[in-house]
Amino acid sequence: MQEDLKERLLEAIEGPIAQKKYELVSLEWKKESRGWVLRLYIDKPGGVTIEDCVKVSEFVGRILDDIDLIHRPYLLEVSSPGIERPLTKKEHFERFKGERVQISLKEPVEGRKNFKGLLLGLREDKVLLELDSGEWVEIEFSNIKRANLKPEISF
Repeated sequence: MQEDLKERLLEAIEGPIAQKKYELVSLEWKKESRGWVLRLYIDKPGGVTIEDCVKVSEFVGRILDDIDLIHRPYLLEVSSPGIERPLTKKEHFERFKGERVQISLKEPVEGRKNFKGLLLGLREDKVLLELDSGEWVEIEFSNIKRANLKPEISF
């Protein structure tokens, strides 16, 4: 049920958001302590501002009111993807080639479900990753549960 709703929400808002020159990086629909939250992460070349988030929130809010898919109270949040941005689309794995990432899998590969390393890109629906040990691993895109940038920050 939740996945079906997420898919229908994506179908309804991703195109209109793109027409406004924003990328919908990811969509979360979940119950939190304060109630149900629909969280959208958006981006655009050069990054997003608070004004961009407000603009998209108002625009998407009107769409959601019109299509009436959500039949319970909820909070709509629109945010930038942040420094540990999620990688949700195949093109993200090419765009962020050379960056450090953390990937969690649905099914284990080589006995592991979690990997951290340098993103080498995407080849034939497989994400290529160089682990800290120097070894390479190929991960089927369809097996990725969650992937995020994990930049090294030194102080």
